[in-house]
Amino acid sequence: MELAGRGAQDKAPGARFFDYVTVGHVTVDAIAADSSRRPGGGAFYSALQAARLGLRTLIITQGSPPEIEALLEPYRGELELHILAAPASTTLATSWSDTTRSQRVLAWAGPIAETVAVDTSILHFAPVARETSARWRGRADFVGLTPQGLARAWDQQTGEIVPAPLPGDRGSLEELLPRGCDAVVISEHERATCAPLLAAAAAAGAAIAITAGAGATRVHPPDGETADVQAAAVADPQDDLGAGDVFAAAFFVALREGQTPARAAAYGNAAAAIRIEGNGADAIGDRHAIETRLR
Repeated sequence: MELAGRGAQDKAPGARFFDYVTVGHVTVDAIAADSSRRPGGGAFYSALQAARLGLRTLIITQGSPPEIEALLEPYRGELELHILAAPASTTLATSWSDTTRSQRVLAWAGPIAETVAVDTSILHFAPVARETSARWRGRADFVGLTPQGLARAWDQQTGEIVPAPLPGDRGSLEELLPRGCDAVVISEHERATCAPLLAAAAAAGAAIAITAGAGATRVHPPDGETADVQAAAVADPQDDLGAGDVFAAAFFVALREGQTPARAAAYGNAAAAIRIEGNGADAIGDRHAIETRLR
């Protein structure tokens, strides 16, 4: 189905059809605890969750092609990859103190200046470090945004990441909110910094989900009453890298498949719980695991 206003009349020449396309930096997560280097970033975690839900998935990213290809080699049977070449990949030093995670920017792949061309059921903008704009062309039946990466800045000397409130003027917001945005997912920690963008998305009719870790997810439907959807209990959490991105992908897919926002949030909470109960991206569950967890 091609929706009016989504670029159906401007189908990107040469674009191949996918069920789910993510746009954003695939990061190199340098883990302090064991000196390992893992793939990370919302574009990666969300795409892998979508793929494990049975969707044909593409990541559009930017960075060093050899480095990103090597990192994602274990997952290439599950998803496809389009890399815009840059001298370096976005690299994050990642460590934990008890259950508190901290990250520093060691390298940045730069802004994605190219207007992405897509032919997809779901288009998901997933910035991690202020790299995406709202520009796209082609066809997308559903557009989702996880804007936390737009609300981050970092010290150029130390790489320490700090909140960076978004501008509230209309012109700036139009550069950040994708055309035809249907849903937005943000964490409670970054809700305040993204407040102008959330207000603009709500005014445009987008469903909004605000996650809160082990607390309830607050869902603001485009028309209807706000609902609190309790997060699934996790008895033995392992690590939470990518849990919010996994939630977002499952939430967007459930919405696109016709679920109510509250039911879609429950689906996303179940997907996030499965991810947290294991280590790394390999812990991301498939459709059967999520549906079993919901029951």
